[in-house]
Amino acid sequence: MPDFLHKPILTGDLVVLRPVTEEDVPALLPMFEDAEANRLTGNHAHFDEAALRKWYGSRGDQDDRLDLAVVERATGRVVGEAVLSLWDEPNESCSFRIGLVPDVVGRGLGTEATRLIVGYGFGSLGLYRISLEVYAFNPRAHRAYEKAGFRAEGVLRGALLWEGERVDATVMSVLAPEWPAG
Repeated sequence: MPDFLHKPILTGDLVVLRPVTEEDVPALLPMFEDAEANRLTGNHAHFDEAALRKWYGSRGDQDDRLDLAVVERATGRVVGEAVLSLWDEPNESCSFRIGLVPDVVGRGLGTEATRLIVGYGFGSLGLYRISLEVYAFNPRAHRAYEKAGFRAEGVLRGALLWEGERVDATVMSVLAPEWPAG
């Protein structure tokens, strides 16, 4: 059984992943306030800072998911989050998501953060499958996930209703036996 109560610190060349806390909310707010980031992730919700503080303040107590802050090593700045959630114990699988503040996208931070948390999921948590969904209007994310080792499995047709239009979602996954060491 994976130990999701243990919240690790994972260090790469560009980023450090560490337990996310409510003190990270001011740094993460641009991720929630950016209209394009919300569109690309299909986020319809409107968040207020108090609700976000309550949410992030409770992440350390979760035993069925892992929420980590993405910290840029060069600056020490919190630039996003990486999450393993929707743990499916009988099938040794989880869902993955990552979000970054808009001004750091395209610098390799997300790719490294993805590799760190997915590697931890396989190597330390004993997961077999990690999956995600990416919307058709987000080809950059699709390419980034492929670069990190995810493979497309299929399409959920019309999975998202965004501003009156139905948008397909591609289901992608990576399996432990496919994961490169390091």
